[in-house]
Amino acid sequence: MYTRTASIDAAVARPPHWGRLLSPRYWPTWAGLGVLRLLTLLPFRLQLAIGASLGALLRRLPVRFVRIARRNIELCLPELDPAQRRRLLDRHFTSLGIALAEIAMAWWWPTERLKTISSMEGMEHIRAALERGRGAILLTAHFTPLEIGGRIVAAATPVNIIYRPSKNQALAHVLSRCRSRNGGRAIPRDDIRSMISALKNNEVVWYAPDQSYRKKGAQRVSLFGIPAPTNTATSRIARMTGAAVLPYFVERLPGSAGYRVVIQPALENFPSECPCADAERFHRLIEAQVRAVPDQYLWIHRRFKGMTAADPDYYGRDLAAALAARQASAVSPVA
Repeated sequence: MYTRTASIDAAVARPPHWGRLLSPRYWPTWAGLGVLRLLTLLPFRLQLAIGASLGALLRRLPVRFVRIARRNIELCLPELDPAQRRRLLDRHFTSLGIALAEIAMAWWWPTERLKTISSMEGMEHIRAALERGRGAILLTAHFTPLEIGGRIVAAATPVNIIYRPSKNQALAHVLSRCRSRNGGRAIPRDDIRSMISALKNNEVVWYAPDQSYRKKGAQRVSLFGIPAPTNTATSRIARMTGAAVLPYFVERLPGSAGYRVVIQPALENFPSECPCADAERFHRLIEAQVRAVPDQYLWIHRRFKGMTAADPDYYGRDLAAALAARQASAVSPVA
């Protein structure tokens, strides 16, 4: 039987400091949230079109996200010719704009409306994992439909969502409230104790540990043949709790066909004796999903930022040097 952990209940019940949240510094945030809330009143197809237009506009602006995304595509998909990379870059920013509209849907759409545009495969794997009594880790990665994918899962089963708290307190407050109201339980990513407590309470934990990680315990693990600073804590948490680890991905379907969430069977022989090998295994799943829907991967993240000053600068201005560094520093898959 699913029950909330006490620490999460306390976090949700804690009253907000409204005097601070309503200070002038947060007025632009509240205005932006208001626009997003109004956006949810429009037809689904129109919401997507507005989001796509915003993404196309962002693509034309001189922002560093464009350069980062371009470099990531060049590094990870060298088999594409320049014209193909440009088209993928354009489609990616369209996808980013749509993701903004999807955040509004995820936070404020009623569950019944959400179910009309989404499908989920693999719920039997969650049920099987919970029957073991040791909880389940839904292991995913940062693709642009990530937020609405989490809401789709939360509409099907109570889930604890591991997230990175925003430094903007007004945004963080709304995010936590919306997720908690819609079947999710928000746990800050550094609150490992609450995550482990939830798993030991036989709950589901939504976890996306695929972004650049350069803190204590980080390891370089190959992603598209490039050494990527990686958090290998998934193996340690699975070993401590005995939780099943179920990869899952959400895909935005063409046009206005909606969303498809696929929960895969629990990984066998996981964790292994080598956390890097476990992370490598997860990276291969990410690579396969990227190749299936390349425009939906979060290319604007500096995934290959170095761990030390001696590491190659993949995001410098010199493309030739970055590609040479990629060739020189490529790591072989862990055996």
